[in-house]
Amino acid sequence: MESVFAYIISLGAAVMMPIIFTILGLCIGLGFNKSLMSGLKVGVGFIGLSIVTALLTSTMSGPLETITELYDLQLKVFDMGWPAAASVAYNTAVGAFIIPVCLGVNILLLLIKGTKTVNIDLWNYWHFAFIGGVVYFATGSLGWGFFAAIICYIVTLVIADVTAPRFQSFYKDVDGISIPQPFCAGFVPFAWGINKVLDAVPGMNRLEIDAEGLKKKFGIAGEPLFLGIVVGIVIGCLSFSSWSAIVDNIPAILMMGVKMGAVMELIPRVTVLFIEGLKPISDATRSMIARKFKGAEGLSIGMSPALVIGHPTTLVASIILIPITLVIAVLVPGNAFLPLASLAGMFYIFPLVLPYTKGSVLKTIIVGLVVLILALYLVTWMAPDFTMAANDVANAHPDDKAVQVPSGFLAGSLDFAGSPLGAAIYWALKGLKTWGMGLLAGATVALVWWNRRRMMRTNKTAQN
Repeated sequence: MESVFAYIISLGAAVMMPIIFTILGLCIGLGFNKSLMSGLKVGVGFIGLSIVTALLTSTMSGPLETITELYDLQLKVFDMGWPAAASVAYNTAVGAFIIPVCLGVNILLLLIKGTKTVNIDLWNYWHFAFIGGVVYFATGSLGWGFFAAIICYIVTLVIADVTAPRFQSFYKDVDGISIPQPFCAGFVPFAWGINKVLDAVPGMNRLEIDAEGLKKKFGIAGEPLFLGIVVGIVIGCLSFSSWSAIVDNIPAILMMGVKMGAVMELIPRVTVLFIEGLKPISDATRSMIARKFKGAEGLSIGMSPALVIGHPTTLVASIILIPITLVIAVLVPGNAFLPLASLAGMFYIFPLVLPYTKGSVLKTIIVGLVVLILALYLVTWMAPDFTMAANDVANAHPDDKAVQVPSGFLAGSLDFAGSPLGAAIYWALKGLKTWGMGLLAGATVALVWWNRRRMMRTNKTAQN
């Protein structure tokens, strides 16, 4: 069984998801042709997204590494990036069985009406495998590793339920969809809390401009494409030590700016494919469940946040925060992590933040700034145990260069090691051990009970 799941995961999201969605579509009566086309569009979307994010990483990594050497930055946590983190997660003992275990938990929660989310975003189950794998190496207990993964999964489903109404009303064409991805979910409390504080600041409402308002107010200077070009040029200039070197390398600097602009322009176009592919599956799944199961109306289908990362506010906030995050990574005391490969994962901070900030660029940037500072410390803190997991996988798969940590460095990744949700579970089990397990179990049961009561009240209100 372990080898079967390991083989399926090794196919990668671009191949794995079309197969899964085609089979799922047939099971829910969508028909072969529609199921296949939905799966293929999702697969092509993953290919397109990987190409665009690879362009971002390849464009930024060289200059940023030069800046690191130029200014003698001593940051010893190596940025593995989320693809390597996913590979490590799925190749641990927890990751080998994470999909059937979590699907079983999802079905159980649906039966007891503890959730309304049917999580079919199977690729992103690697997040649960990641925290489970890291806890396994931190504690030496495989049982605690699975416990961590299951707790993370349940909490994520509850957050997906709570955020679903706001998510569906804020974004277009996402009726009946929720986002049960724990990296996104972990930032929801910060988005809610910081937004409440900012709303109390006099005059803040006059500064609330969304991405469309930014375009109207500043013209071309408010376009994500233009902002990407400017940020790319600025970072390109910083990678040279003198004005003469900058002048000599103007073509390369301009090309870097154009590539960064291309990333900002292409991501929204790629995400259209996800919507086209996932929407038929989502609609058919909800219809089938409503027909087969009494009282199942109103269920949400859990989908990838890739659906909405092309929102203009997400793009503007991400591109502005990239250089700011790099400066902060160098200046804040105690941090040892410089995001390089992880920059492509920065977009995934915001899918569940925007419904709370209502797309306000300023509020979104403030929330992003707070959580990114926290994330730098969390990545640094978790790095030793992440390194143990990565080294174990690297020893088992010596040909996989992506999971190998350079000598003298520790392993890190913004996604998922920078998640407050994952860090809280990791800390409770590593630091408090049995007490932590008890606290997590009690809090999670209480959360599910509260969610069940909340959904019952909402259904009763809707019926009246």
